[in-house]
Amino acid sequence: MPDITGLFAWLLPAEFDMAVLPDNPADKAVVEQGLRGERIALVGRLEGMTRTEASKALVAAGATVVTDEGESPTLIVLSDNLTSLADDEAAHRRYAEGISTGRAALWRESELWNRLGLVDEQRGVKRLYTPAMLAELLGVPVAAIRRWHRGGALVACRSVRRLPYFDFADVAAARHLAELLKAGCSLHTIDRKLLELSRCMPDVERPLCEPSILVSGRRLFIRRGEELTEPGGQLLIDFDAPANVAVEEELPELLLSISGRGAETPEDSTASFSTLERLQDEAQHWEDQGELERAAEVYRTILVAGGPVAEIHFALADLLYRIGDLSAARERFYAAIELDEEYVEARANLGSVLVENNELELAIAAFQGALAFHPDYADVHYHLACTFDRVDRPAEALLHWQNFLALAPESPWAETARARLGCETVEGCDDQAQLPAGVTWRD
Repeated sequence: MPDITGLFAWLLPAEFDMAVLPDNPADKAVVEQGLRGERIALVGRLEGMTRTEASKALVAAGATVVTDEGESPTLIVLSDNLTSLADDEAAHRRYAEGISTGRAALWRESELWNRLGLVDEQRGVKRLYTPAMLAELLGVPVAAIRRWHRGGALVACRSVRRLPYFDFADVAAARHLAELLKAGCSLHTIDRKLLELSRCMPDVERPLCEPSILVSGRRLFIRRGEELTEPGGQLLIDFDAPANVAVEEELPELLLSISGRGAETPEDSTASFSTLERLQDEAQHWEDQGELERAAEVYRTILVAGGPVAEIHFALADLLYRIGDLSAARERFYAAIELDEEYVEARANLGSVLVENNELELAIAAFQGALAFHPDYADVHYHLACTFDRVDRPAEALLHWQNFLALAPESPWAETARARLGCETVEGCDDQAQLPAGVTWRD
């Protein structure tokens, strides 16, 4: 365990004597003995998993989760959602003395996940999220997750055949982005905020994962001691201002049309962007504005200008699907796979489009093709199980329901799978009402 004088100093109120913390006997005991026998109190809403899931993991590690106010914990785990223990007044009153006297250790949530081994990439993808799973968990479009991943706001902890997987740290970062999106920020506005944040914290590799980052409405703040500042440097002075105070209008920066860009001189162009990159930026702009057909035209222009690229065919296929042109989307997914046969997400999405076209046998072949390259692709096991149910092949469906639960027991779709396995006769999956809220075949 590193010297925690600096590591945890910001977590505790000023009245704590930080000099005693590095020699905290409770902290040393946890480090030396592991979690077995520890009495652990969880404070705040956890970012990495639900409280029930965390409790199960702790019990499996030999610890006891403290729920009774009369019990004295030996380890307090503070949610990454909280800035300090003082943010939870009840927990502060209950546990502060134990921490200051050395009877209890204090850990961040992320430290607990590390100690439990939940972020070890060698343990597979059971506790990791694909873009579709993360989108369902946060209630945002899959396209938003992919955009944040492309822009570097979300960093996949591993990638299999182009398919990214995200861990609990990215769940926490994505929650901030989802809050901004749901508050009314456009994707372009969020991009601008992320750029400002990276400029403000140049030495921090992943600023969104920092506990000092807070989101309130459509604004992003950095906590510095008792002050809140925006990434641009503006200090938030009135902490008690009414919620309906007018917020600066966040209009996305208007981009030029394709024809307008064509008239630019090299001196007017941004040096850091190539022509194709500028076109990709423009396609994303039109997508942000809901102008999906214009965005699709830009992607077609990119393919004409730069030649066939699997990722561009995939992006175009995704747009065509959202427009409702399933036939064209199918052909573009095929094109992406022809360019890169290991593009498993393209195979999975092709299968979903084929399902919507009621081409179920072809869909099964597409899903099986994805699993041939990535056998642990949980999303595909889920959709393949549903498709086998629809063609009345229950034995094969059962196998994929079981595989899905084994790979992703904490997925947002896990309860649906358990319900399917719990039924004596599994009814068809074409009834969207039986799927998790917001989940469609395409997801």
